[in-house]
Amino acid sequence: MRQTLLATVLLMVAGSAAGLDLQGHRGARGLLPENTLPAFARALSLGVSTLELDTVVTRDGVVVVSHDATLNPDITRGPDGAWISRQDLAIHALTWGELQAYDVGRIRQLTQYVQRFPEQQPVDGARIPRLTDVFALARQAGNAVVRFNIETKISPERPGLTPSPEAFARALIELIRREGLESRVTIQSFDWRTLQVVQREAPDIATVYLTVQQPWLDNIRAHDSSSPWTAGFHVGDYGGSVARMVKAAGGAVWSPHFAELTREQLREARQLDLKVVVWTVNSPADIARMIDWSVDGIISDYPDRLRQLAAERGLALPPATPVTR
Repeated sequence: MRQTLLATVLLMVAGSAAGLDLQGHRGARGLLPENTLPAFARALSLGVSTLELDTVVTRDGVVVVSHDATLNPDITRGPDGAWISRQDLAIHALTWGELQAYDVGRIRQLTQYVQRFPEQQPVDGARIPRLTDVFALARQAGNAVVRFNIETKISPERPGLTPSPEAFARALIELIRREGLESRVTIQSFDWRTLQVVQREAPDIATVYLTVQQPWLDNIRAHDSSSPWTAGFHVGDYGGSVARMVKAAGGAVWSPHFAELTREQLREARQLDLKVVVWTVNSPADIARMIDWSVDGIISDYPDRLRQLAAERGLALPPATPVTR
């Protein structure tokens, strides 16, 4: 009875907060180690409407939560406790059991990463979790409405590191269906090939089209004749409009890098009935600007800042659901 009542309350609150989707990026990366169960627990305890996370697939077919297709030397220590030096150790080359030997609970000192997140508290012993572990954590918190925005970490430029787009998408679809979470999940990607598979084979699972045009990653390739990232669609065929391109690809949600979004693009997206969820917004000034622009969702490494600024503007907030053992 208590669980049923809590679920009803959560559904009511989530409905009232639908005007702004508060997403904890990699759980709460600014506060705790990224994509770990402690980070997701912190986000749930603060109160978010969506847990944003990244997935890869192990050699034995387990969907796990990691931003990188390879183990990241900036956050990974080996079975001997020493920082790994290899940058090419693919998670897809390891079994789930082998992966559990690696500790991802702390940022390596003297790296650019640690300079970016000086407030992050280490959790030594944290392991890369399975996606099913994140789902179980939300159930443990009694949160029956929090959503999961799941990215497929796959690159057309490094095909040997992951399963094929079809195999990757099908592994996610199978797991989501087994968990009965089709209505609470979105699958997002910079590699639109996986999104096309989901739309074709699991139209009841929502997709999110990630875009970025930066020196470190450009999946749109506006100045090229084509892009390997966008499943045969090219912005040049849509008058240079990324929003129109997303719509043509079958998207209902466009997720651009927040610094690239203009008010004109936001208006165009609205005219196309696209929802706009921006990533990754961390400074209070940027968060405030995105809220004032009335975007549909904000992904942030600091869900605490996001909640505070949303509250200051009188927005309804998702409930805080601490994880209790």
